[in-house]
Amino acid sequence: MPELLASGGADSLRLPRAAVRTHAATERRRRYAPLVHVGIPGVRELAVAAHPSATDHGLRCDVLAAMLAATGGPHLAWLTRPGELTLHDVDAVWLSAALAAYAEAGRDLTWVVVTRRGWWDPRSDARRTWRRVRV
Repeated sequence: MPELLASGGADSLRLPRAAVRTHAATERRRRYAPLVHVGIPGVRELAVAAHPSATDHGLRCDVLAAMLAATGGPHLAWLTRPGELTLHDVDAVWLSAALAAYAEAGRDLTWVVVTRRGWWDPRSDARRTWRRVRV
């Protein structure tokens, strides 16, 4: 399963950067619910609320499997949330579900956590941050 590397080529880093730009442009509140997205950031994507306390692992896997089934071709799976780019509970539970859903579908997973200031791949610890995201 592909993990992002901060030193990766421009093509592999294009989608996570687009996710940050889209998130910074659309989310202006200080506090907001985390969302799980699958698709092409800013072009065509599916998103659902990512409240880990309201779901169990099986339901999260089913949700991601349905989102994956509706997505064809190259895409990105990402979680948008407020806060710093460190491991939060919501990151771990949704990454676990994404790994299971993508493994069941036999597809490669590219997963990042996105905030208004950057992105982070919790599997490889690759990250990019910006002081000011130009939209």
